[in-house]
Amino acid sequence: MATILVVDDEPEVRKLVGTMLTRDGHSVVISDSGEHALRAYQKTEERIDLLLTDVVSPGMSGPVLADRLLDQQTDLRVLFMSGYDGTQVVQRYVLERGFFLLPKPFTIEQLRSKVSEVLDRPAPGPRH
Repeated sequence: MATILVVDDEPEVRKLVGTMLTRDGHSVVISDSGEHALRAYQKTEERIDLLLTDVVSPGMSGPVLADRLLDQQTDLRVLFMSGYDGTQVVQRYVLERGFFLLPKPFTIEQLRSKVSEVLDRPAPGPRH
C-alpha cells in the first residue's frame, strides 16, 4: 500500500480522510497546513507516494505546496480536494496542469476510487 500525506485545515476532514485511508491499508501522514506538511515530509522516514491536499488553505495553498514537494520528489503523485471545483484557481493551477481533483464533499467510495486511480497511474517524470 501507499504512504499518503494528507493536508487540510479542517480537523474533521483530516480525521475522516486519515481514518478511511488507514482502513484501506495505507500509511497516512496528516498535516493541518502547507508549512507543517513540508516539515512532516522532511521528518518522515517513509517515502511519500501521494500528496492529498486541499486547493485553498490559509498560508500556503495546495498548488504551492505541491510545487515545493515536486521540486524535492519529481515522481510524487498529487491529488487535490476542493469544494470550489469551478473556480479559476482550480482551473488554472489544478486541472490545466494535469493534476487530479476530488470535489468536496465526497463519499468513501469516491475517495477510494480517486486515490486508486492516481496511485495506479505511472509516476510523473521530471518537470520542465
